[in-house]
This record gives sequence, C-alpha cells and structure tokens, in this order.
Amino acid sequence: MKLKTYRIRKPKVVVVGGGTGLPVILRGLRNQGIDITAVVTVADDGGSSGEIRNSIAMAPPGDLRNVLVALSDMSQLYSDIFQYRFHKDDKFLANHALGNLIIAAISEMRGSTYEAIQLLTKMMHVDGHIYPSSETPLVLHAIFKDGTEAIGESKIAIDRKTIDHVFVRNQEGDNEPTAARKVVSSIMEADMIVLGPGSLFTSILPNLMISEIGAALLATKAETVYICNIMTQKGETEHFTDANHVQVLHQHLKRPFVDTVLVNTEKVPEGYMNPEIYDEYLVQVKHDFKGLRQEGCRVVSADFLELRDGGVFHDGEKVVEELLRILY
Repeated sequence: MKLKTYRIRKPKVVVVGGGTGLPVILRGLRNQGIDITAVVTVADDGGSSGEIRNSIAMAPPGDLRNVLVALSDMSQLYSDIFQYRFHKDDKFLANHALGNLIIAAISEMRGSTYEAIQLLTKMMHVDGHIYPSSETPLVLHAIFKDGTEAIGESKIAIDRKTIDHVFVRNQEGDNEPTAARKVVSSIMEADMIVLGPGSLFTSILPNLMISEIGAALLATKAETVYICNIMTQKGETEHFTDANHVQVLHQHLKRPFVDTVLVNTEKVPEGYMNPEIYDEYLVQVKHDFKGLRQEGCRVVSADFLELRDGGVFHDGEKVVEELLRILY
C-alpha cells in the first residue's frame, strides 16, 4: 500500500467507470473532505444516449448525467426534473431523459460535450470534477475467443460468447482515441484511483483502453482500488471469479496495476433477484482469494451488500468507509 499524509490539501480521489455503480460511490464520497474527480465512459450506444449520440455526433450523455446528479447539491425536486424520463408512448421524446436533452443542447451550443459538462458542473453546484474519458464518442469493439467480433457496447452481450479482449475507436474516423483534457493529469496527481463498481468490459475497460489513460494508470503513484462486482453478467463475465475480473484488467494493460480489491462476502439470498427487472445478472461472483493474491493484490473482504427493489447493489456507505480507511 502506498502511504500518504494529508495535512494541508484535500486528498485527491479519481473514480473511473460508468453505468449505475459509479454514482453510488460518488454520492458516498461527497462531503467527505475529498477532492473528487469522475472519469466517465463515452462508449455507451444504447437507449436514449445512443439515439442522441447518433443524431448529433456527441459523446453519449447518460452516464455523465447520472454523475452530475450524484455530485450535485441540487434539491431533490431539481434532481428529479433533470432525471425525468419521458414515457415510452410519447413518440418523438419516448424514453429520453430530460437531462440527456439538456446536455445535448449545451453540447451543441458550446460545440463540445466536455465544455457542456464543465458548464453544468457550475450550474448544478457539483462538488468535484467531471470529465468524459474522451472528448469524442467512442465505439467499443469486442473480440471473442472464437475470433469473431462485435461492434458497439449494446451488441457485445447478445450472443453470450466468451470475450477475449476489447478495444475502442473513435466513432468518426475509426482512429485511436485520445483522453479528454485533464484526465491524465488528474490520474497522475491522484492519491487514490477507484475502478468500479460496474460492468467490467463495457463500463470500466472502455476508459482504460484509451492508451493515454492506460499508461497513466500504470505510471501513477496512487493507490489503485478495484471494487469487484457482486454478480456475474450475462454475455460478459459468466462463470467469473473475483480473481478472473482482476486478471482481465491486468491482461488488458499487459501488467499488474491493481493494488487493492474490495470483495463482497455477504451471500445474496437464493431467489431474491427479480429476473424481469435485472435480467442481465446471473449468479453471485465466486471467490478465489489465492488467485487474487497471485495477481499481487491486497484483498479487503467484507459485507458490502445492499438489497433493494429486487436487485443487488453495493452499499455505498460501507464501500466508502473502506475506501477512506485505505486512503488515510
């Protein structure tokens, strides 16, 4: 563990990912006296975000929207308005979140999603910094073990094939993407990097596959913590142990870089999950503590489980309590 002392400045924590897991951790880190930076994936091509990015060639707004709300001190009413999603029978606006449309409008006004998020950060009184991982929308490619390829984040899990590796390309021009402004410097100046929780291949790795970000994670002196998923995911991590998750991260960056892994040990009650709502999650991730140690990781295992609404989630307060213990 890389020990640091913080006497004059706030400790700097960079959280990298996307999906529903990232806001949970960010909400817990707010008001903890920490300088927070969120680095958010821009490879999402499904739902409202996918329709908007295809319409006006901008970075997908959905994950950025959720992060803005997680770090904002807006009243609940304003958050509810920003997060409001139009009904599916509303034809033209069907399933679009109002916040996505606002981000799209400001992106068009400013000519940049990056600039739109910086403006909204001020407007929404965000406690921290929010950066898309790249300033252009990215396309996620998955190469499967059988040599076939899927293009697009929403297409990867459909055939339920075993993924060998993923990589990203710019939506326009199909060339190597570059990191957004301040992302690399934030990682290099951080005291702690937090990866996840979130989908391994579609929320976390799309950020790391931007070569500048991957190189920064290998070079940073920050403590790098991976929050392992509680459940396996259909078409992504079927039959995975916690060690398999870390092995995939290390294989993609070609050497070990995760210092500490947070692993949930509390059992999910049999038959608890509602398969109609959470159909992408399969079974609880099995433990392989020997495999984790072979990857060079320190393992923190505890009850990080939260059960609500028929779903399985990380308890943000418990996870953040452990992150603060490691940080200090």
